[in-house]
Amino acid sequence: MALLQTVDLLKKFPIRPSGAMGRVWNSLRGMGGEERGEAVYLHAVDGVTFTIEAGESVGLVGESGCGKSTLARLIARLQDPTSGAIAFEGRNIGGIPASRFIQGEKRRKIQMVFQDPTESLNPGFTTFRAVADPLLRLGGMRSGPELRKRVEELCALVGLAPEFLTRYPHQLSGGQKARVGIARAIALEPSLLILDEPTSALDVSVQAVILHLLEDLKNRLGMSYLFVSHDLNVVRLLCQRVLVMYLGKIVEAGPTREILRHPRHPYTRALLSAIPAINTTERTERVRLTGEPMSPIDPSPHLCRFYSRCPQREERCRVEMPMLTPYPGGIEAACHFPSEKRENIGTQTTVS
Repeated sequence: MALLQTVDLLKKFPIRPSGAMGRVWNSLRGMGGEERGEAVYLHAVDGVTFTIEAGESVGLVGESGCGKSTLARLIARLQDPTSGAIAFEGRNIGGIPASRFIQGEKRRKIQMVFQDPTESLNPGFTTFRAVADPLLRLGGMRSGPELRKRVEELCALVGLAPEFLTRYPHQLSGGQKARVGIARAIALEPSLLILDEPTSALDVSVQAVILHLLEDLKNRLGMSYLFVSHDLNVVRLLCQRVLVMYLGKIVEAGPTREILRHPRHPYTRALLSAIPAINTTERTERVRLTGEPMSPIDPSPHLCRFYSRCPQREERCRVEMPMLTPYPGGIEAACHFPSEKRENIGTQTTVS
């Protein structure tokens, strides 16, 4: 049984006009003009199905605005899905409202590290209080020697010395704040840790240190990761499997090593071609995407989401939405004309 499974997960947000157009919209609805004045929706996550096994690291990649963070927040149960199922340890948690889930037994088993370590920390909390907070709220612990010992252990796990326990966020560096966020997230010993671009706000040198830390913690604590990033070069260091997302849909999924060597979807090939390489012999020709991204507002259920930018689009792509189809090597790709070309890109999959 998979640790986590989503089935046809959908999240759409209603879009209502503002200003003068909003008054027209409201008047149309008030006059009974339901067809002309009905709400339109932004489809942030649209029919997403995937699994995460116990102890597995899965990367979720795609450009800004593709729905990665919304999907992460749905799985963390910080937002409610419009429809679809989220099963965790065999139980459908997607039907539990987020306001109730926070009080449930599963809350402590799914934790999240947020993108900006500065914004995600309470400026009025010391390091000690930030790490102790989930232990007090959900861990059943009370203030005292036992709590202090546990917080010190957690800080030691992430490489924070005891002198940092009394410091506030403004007294910490970016890397130190990231460590506090990680310590807080692992305090309840979660089964699944969701990492929403946890290194994107850090300097490159600090990113490498934090990635090493995350790899070490995963091996020590046996957690599963959902690692959200726009950078395939980062994800390949930490994840055994990759999900590639475009405009709310998973367009390719499979083992990291196989996708790096043999991407099937043209969007994945474009992402891979943008990875910087020191050795030019390891670089494939840059795939340059022309055209504008399609709108995620009430998109056609028949038109491929990548149609407007795809270098190999055909008439079929305009009238028939491609579905995820299995290919050799464990890859699934949503493309009518998948690539047969093998890439020559580095295949490192673990932090050394």
